[in-house]
Amino acid sequence: MNYSYRYRLQPSDALEEQLVWTVDTCRQVYNHFLHRLNRNDDTSSYSEQKRLPDLKKWWSDLKQVHSKVLQKVVQRLYDSLSTLRGRKQNGHRVGTLKWKGRIPFVHLQSIRLQTQEHGGRTRLWLSKIGEIPLTFHRDLPDDAEIKTVTVKREPTGKWYAILGVETPDDTPEKPETPEKCVGIDVGILTYGHDTDGTAVGSLELSGERERLERAQRDLSRKEHGSNNWAEQRRVVAERHADLKHKRRDFSHKLSNHYAREYDLVAVEDLDAAGLIELPGSSRNRAGAAWGTFLRMLEYKCERDGTHFVAVDPAGTTKECAACGVSTDKPLWVREHSCPSCGFTADRDWNAAWNILSRGIKQVGAGRSGLTPVETALPTGTTSVPAKRVVETGSPTLKRCLLPITQVYQRKLTKYRTE
Repeated sequence: MNYSYRYRLQPSDALEEQLVWTVDTCRQVYNHFLHRLNRNDDTSSYSEQKRLPDLKKWWSDLKQVHSKVLQKVVQRLYDSLSTLRGRKQNGHRVGTLKWKGRIPFVHLQSIRLQTQEHGGRTRLWLSKIGEIPLTFHRDLPDDAEIKTVTVKREPTGKWYAILGVETPDDTPEKPETPEKCVGIDVGILTYGHDTDGTAVGSLELSGERERLERAQRDLSRKEHGSNNWAEQRRVVAERHADLKHKRRDFSHKLSNHYAREYDLVAVEDLDAAGLIELPGSSRNRAGAAWGTFLRMLEYKCERDGTHFVAVDPAGTTKECAACGVSTDKPLWVREHSCPSCGFTADRDWNAAWNILSRGIKQVGAGRSGLTPVETALPTGTTSVPAKRVVETGSPTLKRCLLPITQVYQRKLTKYRTE
């Protein structure tokens, strides 16, 4: 298994200057080979990497950069070109590779981790650069092998090292018959609502957003390019970082909980980027970071031996979890009330059960298709275009649904009485 571990670097002024120079030199090498690629489209990554020794003869500064670092720069250029060609073949509209301005990161190799005797502080040794102290807040696995390191400078001016490690594939096997199953419906009013009745509240970011807006207003009043402008620009970057770190911390903790506590996790297969482009409430959808949460949940389920199932989200809100009848309801209606079977529950909780039902069916565990379906016209009404389902679905699902249904009915009755 491949993992990435991120650590904060504490370079001195001299080391930071050397890092900045290395990053800028790699940027110039990238632009040089991009120019050659535009002139001759038949070149390959391997043939261009073989030109690096000759390039060092007249570009003497390249001798101060490790050879593996320069090879990675050329490889990254051709990897980006291959990605563009693949997307074009799949029917996407793509542009061209752009000339690089200031890039905030560079891939570095030839590393060694060692703990110094004075104070036991861990340092990162980089070839052609030197030893850089880092905050080693988290130990690497004992059987991990460090493959690569990426040194990155954030817009805030802080430096980080991302260690790419490889560990033996000793992940636990996924259970053939999962017992603890959960379905999760994500939203805005409540970030997540699962089939166990747990409603996870949305992350409170109003304070961070207010500080960000205030910092952006102050930046707009500064003279562009001045020292005050540069200082305030870093303040704006720090406010953005506060929002990012809070979201990621929340997503890490929530995804880790579901991956470790359950044998099967069913979620919606959402197009998070497409949802942001829809009109109305785009800021809330972007701030929820559903895509990041689902990606974290997927790899953590793979790590812990948990089934991760992404199901089609179409109709999960309209469909009744008890009988399967679909009923249209506007977004402002937060309670599901089936006109066919009379089942009443929270809207998101009903959707979570539909997601779980589809996930179990997709995995092929615990779902029975032997029960025949008998339908009848609804009684006592002529305005509802639905049918009353007498018997359908999985007996296992119904046994789980019945007690929770009773609990929700009692809660709703108490709420209406109060």
